[in-house]
Amino acid sequence: MSMIQEFKSFAMKGNVVDMAVGIIIGAAFGKIVTSLVTDVVMPPLGLLIGGVDFSALGVTIRQAAADSPAVVLKYGVFINTIVDFIIVALAIFLLVRGMNALRKKQAEAPAAPPAPSKQEVLLGEIRDLLKAGKH
Repeated sequence: MSMIQEFKSFAMKGNVVDMAVGIIIGAAFGKIVTSLVTDVVMPPLGLLIGGVDFSALGVTIRQAAADSPAVVLKYGVFINTIVDFIIVALAIFLLVRGMNALRKKQAEAPAAPPAPSKQEVLLGEIRDLLKAGKH
């Protein structure tokens, strides 16, 4: 099998396609969470602790010169990123927890009884015909 055929076989497997869809949705979800943290969660939090804008927090290590920009340690952006991570981790935890609960319910649900075999069906029909003939 050539390398191209082997790659095509690998790339067309269901798991790879599912993973690609998951990564794309995850990237979009990441943007939503970043917006949630930056635009919704952090402003009220900053207001509660004295009107601090976390994204603007930083320490200037070197002032800007004519030929080079300032060197700034932006720890406020880092705090926003940590909050992003916590929200994403919580959302994934809740998703996995819900999936595990569904799997547990499916495992606990009793299986449907097996369908009767053709012989049992025929015997049941014969029995019914015999009962009908006696009356």
